[in-house]
Formats: sequence, structure tokens, C-alpha cells
Amino acid sequence: MRIFTAAIGVVMFGATGSVIAADAHYPSRPVRVIVPYPAGGSLDLIGRIYAKALGDTFGQPFIVDNRGGANGNVGTEAVANAAPDGYTLVVTSSSNLTINPNIYRRMAFDVQRDLAPVSLVAVQRNVLVVYPSLPVKSVKELVALAKAKPGSINYGSSGVGSSAHMSAELFRLVTGAEMTHVPYKGVGPATNDLIAGQIPLMFNNLAVSTPFVKSGRLRALAVTGSGRHPALPQVPSMAEAGFPGVDVSLWEALLAPAATPPDIIARLNAETVKAAQLPEVKERLASAGADASAGTPQHLAQMIRGETAKWAKVVRDAKIPQE
Repeated sequence: MRIFTAAIGVVMFGATGSVIAADAHYPSRPVRVIVPYPAGGSLDLIGRIYAKALGDTFGQPFIVDNRGGANGNVGTEAVANAAPDGYTLVVTSSSNLTINPNIYRRMAFDVQRDLAPVSLVAVQRNVLVVYPSLPVKSVKELVALAKAKPGSINYGSSGVGSSAHMSAELFRLVTGAEMTHVPYKGVGPATNDLIAGQIPLMFNNLAVSTPFVKSGRLRALAVTGSGRHPALPQVPSMAEAGFPGVDVSLWEALLAPAATPPDIIARLNAETVKAAQLPEVKERLASAGADASAGTPQHLAQMIRGETAKWAKVVRDAKIPQE
């Protein structure tokens, strides 16, 4: 028995030694980066920008794997259930991490329990845009019109629980402007109907809206967030327009499965922070309408907690039904 036990100890020591060696040389093989939305969108581009930068730094391919479904839940669940070894990561959106837990009655994973924050990677803005025939030229004029005709003004979104939807619901709660939600299956169909005049207004992605604003096909009333954006410097922020409570940013983040070793999280974080400072990364993100942004895992965890609580209140106060 003593000989057998000793033999087992040798095997375990050898196995442990190999694991430590593998961790010391992380990554020693390709890393899969799941983007839980279809290819071609802004999040997909953001994921690919960081995957390339991290692959160049680490000397191993970081391969993007698009797994859409359930507003990001399908792909993110795959990461939550993956081995916590640093070889399966996710780049996903704030709506997936902080809105979905309040919208979906049942989720197969818990964001704060089953995922390990690595770093914020990008921040995007929404802009409140209206079809030019709508007789308003400021946010205050829109609020006055909506109050004068409660429920008669429709607003579009890319779907229930999307950033566009929740921005409008927060706007409605803060301003008291009663409007009717018209959800679409994606930002493309919603934008098409907006520029065709089928819906009069929308909180839309800044990058998607900017060309239409500059060509005069849409009128921008305000951008969400605390200040103006260089893409539309003439457009006031919501705070400048008189409604600082409408403070919304859509952000993207890199996460790993919970229980991923701290040293791997630390290495991924350090290289992500460096990547966010690279001029080529900033330029490519700007083309997707995003600003490079990175920070500590602790900062990201705090953002997830804070915004999950924020959207829980919006969902409750706006009486948005769970799916």
C-alpha cells in the first residue's frame, strides 16, 4: 500500500508540475474568443480588433468564434461553462451582462457568479435621432410634444432589452414623456424604417446614425453620456440638453470563466490595457463608432454590479415584462 501511495504521489506531482509549467507559458495553444452575436456587427469588429492585438502580443492565435442567440446569452453561457484555463474567453456587451439578467426570467448562468472580469475594452454612445418631419429641434421640444400627445409618438429599437430600448425607457422615466415602443429584430431594420419615416425617433448607435445626420436624413437631438462626442460635435449631450439623468453608455468587455487562475487574468488584463493604447487599435475602434477603454478587473466588476442594479430599477419602474 505504501508503495502504491508513493507511486500515486509521483504521478500527481508530475501532473501538477506540468500544469504549472503550462500556466507559466500561457498561452501555449490557440485561444478561443467567443463573440455572442452574429458576424459583421460592431461587437464582432471590436472582438476581432482585440483578438488580433492579443494574438500578436502573446504569439498564439486568438480565434473569434461567433455564437449568436438570445441577445448574447447563448455564446456567453458557453464561456460560463467552459474550462477555467484561459483558453475560452468572451467579448460581449453591457446589455448582455447587465440588462439581460433583468429582462430574462431564466438564464442558464449567473453573470456575476460564473464569469471572471478581465477588462473593459470599448465604450460606445447612443444618439437620440428623429425623422426630420417631426416638429422638434431640441430634447425639451420633444418632451413637450410627447407630453401633449401621450402615447402617440412611437420610438424604435433593435429589440426588447437592447441598449436602444433601455435608453428610451430611461428617457421616458426621467422626462415623463409617454411614448410607444416599436421593437425590431436588429438595428438594421429599425434604422431602415427610421430613415424612411416609418417611425419618428430612436436612440440609435452613434456610428450607425452619424452618416444619416450629416446627410440631413436624420436630425440629432442629443448624445447619451456626460459630454459631447467628436463625431457629432455640434450635438449636445443629454446633460447639456437639460436631462443629466439620461446617462447611458453601451460598453464592451472581455471576460473569462469563473475560477480562471488569477495569474492568467492578470496577464490578459495587462495586455488588454496595452492593446487599448495602441494607435491602430484606437483607429480601428473609431471606425466601429467605439472609443478604446480599458481598466482593472475590479473596475469592470464594479461596473457590472452597478449597472445591473440600475437597469433592475428601470425594468421595474417602466414595468417592462420579463421574457
